[in-house]
Amino acid sequence: MKMPQRNILSALELKLSPVMTAIGLAALMWLLARHTPGFSLAPELRMTALIVLLGAGAAIGFAGIWSFRRARTTVNPWRPHASSALVVSGVYRRTRNPMYLGLLLALAGWGLYLANPYCVLLAFAFVPYMNRFQIHPEERALEQTYGTDFIDYCRQVRRWL
Repeated sequence: MKMPQRNILSALELKLSPVMTAIGLAALMWLLARHTPGFSLAPELRMTALIVLLGAGAAIGFAGIWSFRRARTTVNPWRPHASSALVVSGVYRRTRNPMYLGLLLALAGWGLYLANPYCVLLAFAFVPYMNRFQIHPEERALEQTYGTDFIDYCRQVRRWL
């Protein structure tokens, strides 16, 4: 009996750690850079892009973690239903997903450091993957828990930027 595609995709929700997903993508980007043509970018610019984007990503991601810790709620990406507070202050006034945004910035920096257009594109593949398999399930759980407070928050603050 053939299983509907929706059920197969739903089975993948909240299964991979966002950090492990980013590490896996970074490794794939490195392999891709070794086997495909890159673009010319001065080593100083490559290193600057890496440092700036990695630093910005770390700062944004840690600001999100800090806000969660301050609110005494879980940062566990597999258990959004265990949330004990709707965090809407600090960095969460600008983005609903600062931890994931931080990982995206780090991946973009890595792609530029590798000086490979395919790697830069692969870094941005992180967005639809995270939207489908991590963020949408989290948002469903948060809407069930916080109702109109969460819906209002979503109207005021963008998912990524």
